[in-house]
Amino acid sequence: MGWEGWLTSLLTIAVLLTLIKTSIKPHMVMMSALALLSVLGILDASEALAGFANPGLITVSAMFVVAAGIQHSGGIELLVNKLLGQPQTLKSALLRVFLPVVPLSAFLNNTPVVATMIPALISWSKKTDIPPSKLLIPLSYAAILGGTLTLIGTSTNLVVNGQYQSLTGTAGFGLFDITLVGLPVALLGLVAMYFIAPALLPNRQEQNPFSNLREFTLEVCVSPAGPLVGKSIKQAGLRDLKQVYLVEIERGHTVLSAVSSDEILYGGDRLVFTGESQSITELMRIHGLEAPAQLEKSSLEDPHAGRVLVEVVVSTHCDAIGSDIRDAQFRNRYGAVVLAVARNGERLTSNLGNIKLQAGDTLLLEARPAFVSRQQYNKDFLLVNNIEQDIPNHTKASLAWLILGTAVAAAALGLTSMLNAALLAAGGMLASRCLSIKQAEKSLDLGIYLTIAASFALGSALQKTGASEYLAHAIVDFSAGDALLLLILTYLCVSIMTEMITNNAAAILILPVILDITTQANLNPEPYIFAIMMAVSASFATPLGYQTNLMVMGPGNYRFSDFLRIGLPMNLFIGIATITLLASFWSLSLSTP
Repeated sequence: MGWEGWLTSLLTIAVLLTLIKTSIKPHMVMMSALALLSVLGILDASEALAGFANPGLITVSAMFVVAAGIQHSGGIELLVNKLLGQPQTLKSALLRVFLPVVPLSAFLNNTPVVATMIPALISWSKKTDIPPSKLLIPLSYAAILGGTLTLIGTSTNLVVNGQYQSLTGTAGFGLFDITLVGLPVALLGLVAMYFIAPALLPNRQEQNPFSNLREFTLEVCVSPAGPLVGKSIKQAGLRDLKQVYLVEIERGHTVLSAVSSDEILYGGDRLVFTGESQSITELMRIHGLEAPAQLEKSSLEDPHAGRVLVEVVVSTHCDAIGSDIRDAQFRNRYGAVVLAVARNGERLTSNLGNIKLQAGDTLLLEARPAFVSRQQYNKDFLLVNNIEQDIPNHTKASLAWLILGTAVAAAALGLTSMLNAALLAAGGMLASRCLSIKQAEKSLDLGIYLTIAASFALGSALQKTGASEYLAHAIVDFSAGDALLLLILTYLCVSIMTEMITNNAAAILILPVILDITTQANLNPEPYIFAIMMAVSASFATPLGYQTNLMVMGPGNYRFSDFLRIGLPMNLFIGIATITLLASFWSLSLSTP
């Protein structure tokens, strides 16, 4: 291995450490690596940029549009409403959750499926008297298992297949090739959840930590003849208070939300602050403020066209993670104000401005009405209660399902490639107006595509420079070429990497090494590729390991330990089931008849 191989190896290690140890966005890290590989001449221009034209990446993009078409046409709700019904027991309720979620996730992106199901299950739980905490983790896990059923079930399956085609020059895998292992593993996983979820999941009735706004909002009025009239908020000293934060101004019948520091105060303005109730004395010491008429409820509870209240979950991609709320500049960045923060199902009562945001935190925001539509596809937040969600065009639901079904059938029967089927389906969704062009554009995630495309470049460099072959040789020597041990090591390595970096990047970086391992040890690559696909999806143990886990954490009032309690056994069980099936029904060695 020459200097190029050693440099590529060091770059790969640096990329992994950066993704694990810092909050720098994955696409920025991977694009920086791509740039270095190109500038240093390790890859030429066509090699460095080949990922952007990879069929797997284009198929992922098209399938995101197809999934958006199903969502915006109300296709998911149509199926969910027909299948939920009125169960009498928790176990029958679990079956009714599994029934729509697993097949939906087999053909659609998991995120819109789970996002649609969360409010439906919370409403359903009130009717059936079953706590959401007994249903929402199973919802996420069912979506994860459903994604393993087909090649289009997750974006990772598609990009792994695309890279496999590029590196080997073969036709790759068919739509249902992975179903041979994914279906029995998914069924086993669902059976395990059916029996263990009722015992291991917490029994927490819905307890909205933000239900009583009066606990953390304060209201005062500007004295009509007082010294604050005509001053800006900053001049009045109301922007830099330590214990409270100004949320909005009610002026007559008008509400000014997420107000700027330059807003001028008028006599009679009602000022709404967020903070602990004991801080009211701090406000009343300010000359020019007076107590309002006694209110039985917070003014925020009154609906108003000038603002919305919305709960969001902080995603792992949020720029504000690790920052104090006061320093995160929510008003400037998002046009919103943080009213309260809940973590592990409980509202944090410490000084709001000093709270450092973490992934998985649930925030109650007051925002301008445009916030919801503007943030719907923003990756900083996972919306919980989308107050202004677009009304689906239910007349197109059946047509949307027909378009998806036709595409799946065409690819499965070999009438066209998965790429062409996905492109035709995406075009059909737009032509039939199951979704608008604007909605299609918003469904595409530039960060994901840059991460995947740049990961292809790093994976290609590992193979081209001989770095992956060198590592493969060391692994084969360590395992003495034992096929089963290599299969176990493959699954474990991918599973561990997935918990630390994005699943797409983990799969793409490990694939060249696995291909070199199977070549050197004269092994059948197919079961090892399937092990990669299964391992990157089977992430159950933490809320941060998979986006749908993070989405259900707040609404389910879950703690981190809740995921560990049920997720670690699921990780172990699914891993054993996958390896057992692959070893039992696939020939691991090419020399074996």
